[in-house]
Amino acid sequence: MTINGFDHVAMPIERVEEMLSFYENLGFSVNRDAAPRFFSVHFGDNKINLHAPALWKSEKFTLRGPTATPGCGDFCFVWSGTQAELEQLLVRHNVPIIEGPVNREGGRNKTGTSTYIRDPDGNLLEFIIY
Repeated sequence: MTINGFDHVAMPIERVEEMLSFYENLGFSVNRDAAPRFFSVHFGDNKINLHAPALWKSEKFTLRGPTATPGCGDFCFVWSGTQAELEQLLVRHNVPIIEGPVNREGGRNKTGTSTYIRDPDGNLLEFIIY
């Protein structure tokens, strides 16, 4: 038996519409089929499930980290474009860079150039270019 990748991750969100618009502006596809409790954003073969307040605040919903609250996420995405294209996208959508570009060791055991931002709920997003 081997594990060969992530299928999805999940996180609680507070600002539903702001979060969906933010991720859509960055190029993620947004799925609203399970609204108003669940949403998801997709990129490549991956997805992030977004749990709306009506779900994660419910005592009946136990399939989550017991202390997870909005802003608990820390994700690194592989950016396939150039640094200039990433910066243009962020400027176009008024997303401030909080750090970078800086050299970082990535999950592929090689160094890349990383840029860090935050989404509307405060989750940390890193974009690495190999």
